[in-house]
Amino acid sequence: MNKQVAEFLGTFTLVLFGCGSAVIAGADIGLTGISLAFGLALIGMAYGIGPVSGCHINPAVSLGMVAAGRMQMPEALKYILAQTAGAIAAALVLLIVASGKADYDVAVNGLGQNGWGTGYLGEYNALAAFLFETVATFLFMVVILGATGSRAPAALAGLAIGLSLVAIHLVGINVTGVSVNPARSIGPALFAGSTALSQLWLFIVAPVLGAVAAGLLFKSGLLDQTE
Repeated sequence: MNKQVAEFLGTFTLVLFGCGSAVIAGADIGLTGISLAFGLALIGMAYGIGPVSGCHINPAVSLGMVAAGRMQMPEALKYILAQTAGAIAAALVLLIVASGKADYDVAVNGLGQNGWGTGYLGEYNALAAFLFETVATFLFMVVILGATGSRAPAALAGLAIGLSLVAIHLVGINVTGVSVNPARSIGPALFAGSTALSQLWLFIVAPVLGAVAAGLLFKSGLLDQTE
C-alpha cells in the first residue's frame, strides 16, 4: 500500500496547490504564477514520493508507463485509483477552504476545473482543446520517459519534469486550463457543476491517447540512446 498512499498524497498536493493557486490566488499571481504552482508542486512531490512510487500522480502517466513496458497494468490500475481518490479529496478540501470567503460561489468562481468553449477563458473550441491536450500530454510523457531513463541523470528528473509542466501551463491555460492529467480534471469537475462534468470526457481521453502514444514510441526503440 505504500505506493498507493504516495500516489494519493502526491496527486492531492498537485490538485490542492495547482487548482488552489487559480481559485484562491489567481487574481494576484496571474497565469505565470498558476503555471509555477503546478510545476513546483510536481517538483516537490517528485523528490518527496518519487523514491516510493515514481511519482506518477497522473493516470495518463501510469498508462504511458504500461505502454512503454515499464509497468504492468494491474499495478497501474491501483495507481489510478489512488490518484483519482487523491484528486477528489483535494478538490473537496479546496472547496471547503474557498467557501470560507463570503463572496465565493463555486458556480461563479469555479474550482480550477478544465473546459473549453463559450465562457471558458480563451473560448477555444473542442477541436483545439482536444489537440492541445493530446499533443501536450504526448510531449510531457516524452520528457518523463526520457528523464527517468537508465542513462538520464536521476537527480535532475524531477526538475526537468516539473519545469516541462510549467511550460505546458504557460501555453495552454487559456486553451483548456491545462489538464494533461485525468485525475486533476476529475477532482474539480465533480464539484464544479454540469458543464465541467459534460466536458470531462475530453480530459480523460486526450491525455491518455497522448501518453500511450509516447509510451509506444519509447517501446519501439526509436528514441533509444546510441553509443
